[in-house]
Amino acid sequence: MTLGHKDIKKSIFKAYDIRGLYPQEINDEDAYRIARAFVSALGCKRVVIGHDMRESAAPYEVATIRGLVDQGADVVPIGLTSTPMYYFAVNHLNADAGVMCTASHNPAEYNGYKMTGKGAVPSIAIISNEDLWKLASDGNFAEPEKKGTILPKEDVLDAYAEAVLDNTGIRSLGNLKMVIDCANGMGGYILPKIMGKVGSDPTRLYWRLDGSFPNHEANPLKTETLLALRDRVVDEKADIGIAFDGDGDRVAFVDEKGQIISGDFVTALIAREMLKKKPGAEILYDLRSSWIVPEEIEKAGGKATECRVGHGLIKKQMREEGGYFAGELSSHYYFSDFYTTDNGDLAMLNMLKLMLDEKKPLSEIVAPLRKYHHSGEINSEVKDIPAVLAKLKSKYGPVAKRVTEIDGYKAEFADWWFNVRPSNTEPLIRLNLEAKTKEMMDEKVTELLGEIRG
Repeated sequence: MTLGHKDIKKSIFKAYDIRGLYPQEINDEDAYRIARAFVSALGCKRVVIGHDMRESAAPYEVATIRGLVDQGADVVPIGLTSTPMYYFAVNHLNADAGVMCTASHNPAEYNGYKMTGKGAVPSIAIISNEDLWKLASDGNFAEPEKKGTILPKEDVLDAYAEAVLDNTGIRSLGNLKMVIDCANGMGGYILPKIMGKVGSDPTRLYWRLDGSFPNHEANPLKTETLLALRDRVVDEKADIGIAFDGDGDRVAFVDEKGQIISGDFVTALIAREMLKKKPGAEILYDLRSSWIVPEEIEKAGGKATECRVGHGLIKKQMREEGGYFAGELSSHYYFSDFYTTDNGDLAMLNMLKLMLDEKKPLSEIVAPLRKYHHSGEINSEVKDIPAVLAKLKSKYGPVAKRVTEIDGYKAEFADWWFNVRPSNTEPLIRLNLEAKTKEMMDEKVTELLGEIRG
């Protein structure tokens, strides 16, 4: 069937998922076409579909289901879901593909997709988003032998909660005092079931589902979104503060003093727990992470492997190399023993298990990791990215102890290192830098930004 060409906005097709303003950049007709293109490309016959709590979820999902069915796929709706629960459902319900209607941590005006093949393998491993965009825009779809059907809705929440608790072996959280901020996102749907099963009643911040995000953006990477959590943890004399993003696949933590624990430190801490389950396993950490991360992984008996940034790339590397666990600075944590998917609930439960095991305040557990001084990610707008990268390689390459180019350019020296990565979607260079002293970090950040912006 030829629908005729339509100029679907190419910019909504990101490196790993699809996201845009609804309905200005992605509308119901686009959703219908993308769904048909998805079924055409994957040849899938049984597709799980779920959605988050966004206000545009209902019409957007209806248009998507229509496209899936018209292209010959049977659709298994699971209704409201977090992204980790959706990944679980694709496997639990033996589907050969999945579509999650979500714009993740993006503001209320956005919608989009996280799409997978069988086993919750990212769809970009099967068809690139660029090729999916071309297929959807062209609108030239082969007519299926017969249309698909919409199967009865499946409720997988209870099974999912049991599965994450079984994975971590947790049946009680003892007397741990928690404050959990769900940012009016999907955590408020998932966590009552998980916490109910272990008899825990954390202090709730913004658990009511509200796709307008009335309290703060559902993005725990932004420090300002953690202010209410930090204050409440201190006021309540809680042991830990936990913050989820909109669709529940990312999670951030603060200690009992309200101090933010960076994502790479969390990687090191969860790795410690994971290596108790599988001694000697390979642990992946993204190349922006502190030197302390591989040091801690190796100290715990694991094999530390640096990896690129991005969930599609990390999951692929884990599957190909047998990586057991992986963590990103962006607070995504990946578990090979849970379908090789990123899962905020499992990350939370592993952090809580660590605290139960070590019986120390979280600030004391984290303190030894605060050994180096990290700049955080600094973005610079650059007109000629290749020229800037060439200049940095020419200046720093000859004197570096170690150079890697698996993701942008990373140069390591005796007392400091830096990584620069071009953005996939904007004319930006992203700088991460770490040094053994704060003075050296400040000096080198000034020096590098002079090279990048000069």
